[in-house]
Amino acid sequence: MWNDSKKFDMEEVKEGGAPKQLQRSEVPPEQTWDMTTVFPSVESWEEAFADLSARQGLLNHYKGRLTESAEVLYEVVSKREELMVSIYRAAIYAFHRGDEDTSNPVFMAMKGRLGALIAAFMGENAWFEPEVIEIPAETLERFMEEKPELAAYRHFFDKILREKKYMLSPTEEALLARASQILEAPGEIFGILSDADMAFDSIVNEKGETVPMSHAHFGVYLESRDARVRRDAFMSMYKTFGQFRNTCAATLQNAVRVSTYNKNVRGFSTGREAALFKNAVPEAVYDSLVKAVNERLPLLHRYVSLRKRMMGVGELHSYDMYVPLVEEVDLKYSFEEAQEILFKALAPLGDEYIGLLKRAFAERWIDWAVNSGKRSGAYSGGSYSTNPFILISWQGTLDNLFTLAHELGHSMHSYYTRHTQPSQYGDYPIFLAEIASTCNEILLTKYLLRTASDEKVRAAVVNHYLDGVKGTIFRQTQFAEFEHMIHLADEAGEALTADYMSEKYGELNKRYYGESLTFDPEIANEWARIPHFYYNYYVFQYATGFSAATSFAEAILTEGQPAVERYLGFLKAGSSDWPIDVLKRAGVDMTQPETVARALDTFERSLDEMEALAG
Repeated sequence: MWNDSKKFDMEEVKEGGAPKQLQRSEVPPEQTWDMTTVFPSVESWEEAFADLSARQGLLNHYKGRLTESAEVLYEVVSKREELMVSIYRAAIYAFHRGDEDTSNPVFMAMKGRLGALIAAFMGENAWFEPEVIEIPAETLERFMEEKPELAAYRHFFDKILREKKYMLSPTEEALLARASQILEAPGEIFGILSDADMAFDSIVNEKGETVPMSHAHFGVYLESRDARVRRDAFMSMYKTFGQFRNTCAATLQNAVRVSTYNKNVRGFSTGREAALFKNAVPEAVYDSLVKAVNERLPLLHRYVSLRKRMMGVGELHSYDMYVPLVEEVDLKYSFEEAQEILFKALAPLGDEYIGLLKRAFAERWIDWAVNSGKRSGAYSGGSYSTNPFILISWQGTLDNLFTLAHELGHSMHSYYTRHTQPSQYGDYPIFLAEIASTCNEILLTKYLLRTASDEKVRAAVVNHYLDGVKGTIFRQTQFAEFEHMIHLADEAGEALTADYMSEKYGELNKRYYGESLTFDPEIANEWARIPHFYYNYYVFQYATGFSAATSFAEAILTEGQPAVERYLGFLKAGSSDWPIDVLKRAGVDMTQPETVARALDTFERSLDEMEALAG
């Protein structure tokens, strides 16, 4: 299916018959994102950075004056928002350019300088929220009546006032804010260690060629039809992480300690309560997810057993869990073919949505090159005053196609939010972050099933969907259990050594996947390579997001335009209301366990179909 006239990826440039990893300077511009729309050059970024540096102390003039008048309050909140928009624009350029090649010292230095500047701004303006909290409620209401523009900040004020119970004094808040760069260091250190410093042993591919091993290639090798290639890639990855497991344990432990420290100084009972409090997500949502998934673990065990039978192996290993089950179908897509498929698959979302997708490709919002030093994985970024941007390393697989659909969902969510809401609501809370992306994936699945050319193609798509649920609901809930486990352990004074975490993770892995999966000791170290454990209670939201996305996708395909309007309203809401309420208005209630149960019911029906297709 490759379009050879437009193909240019890592397979084209070879040395001695083996693929060569391109340097960033060798990548064609059409495979990269257009960062000149943010800043034309590094020099223009430097000018903006100098301007930002000169604006330090800009808001100090208002300190102690918030109750002076409605006009003063409006001036400070509006100027504060303008400043944040400028800071994030500079941050997007520095951090995204740094992700193009994590070993580039120019962008590493820019990121460091900007991080220090952000910490300084946070420190000098830490007085703001404690002062807002001290404004009497009747005064705030009167100000919003006197200055109608302030009414647009009502939910903004509500979020701050809600934190009054846990707010520290202005001096203490300033100290914490100034320490933000230090407190975020564990995640940054892990990223550099994993993406820039770790070197993995090369492996020999199916053709007998020695090929490089990296994060970007790992997923491709695990989908190889050759069990030896899968095993070698698995061993190469975990050999390296095994060598650094104590360092990884130290960085992760310190990330958890930051969470414990913050919950202690603010007076929360647990780190989880502190993490979920900001967006008013009840802890019961987390617990009900874990409970619902554990009750349906027999479905995952059944899927693992089916995979073992279909692969015809005496032992099924962890490195066998990603290879496509339909051997005769090897789906590959050029980047141009992927675009056309996505335009058709997402057509139920309407002409405006498809028009925005076309802009994403035409205006180069997407960096899809494969090059040395590029940050691993995929993400959607950008800021309030920029285009959304997507980073992905394109290998042309079916999984890549779904990843692109996923990240485009994030980008469309960002675009609609930023072009509908004022800057104070121009993002969306983490709890909502994985819904639009997963909805795109489900719509793509439905389209591929409708247009499948034969039963083998259909089986390949069903297989991908099952793997998606396995990876998003089951696997992310497994991660959530582990994450909560290590946070509670740290809060109880337990040392999070590499041995402790490997033992707990290994036990959890056995429980989730059941007896049909042969336990590989190396998988007990998987915790060491998961960057999301540094995001503080992020992972469970992949599972809740998948469940909400299932409800949205089914409504869009069955109800049509009314459901599309509700969904677009969800995309446009940003952080203008509490996330649970945003979803309820769009017709999805995440406080009810039935939402997760319905997604798992869909998994069960697909599992039935896969078993039937398997004969």
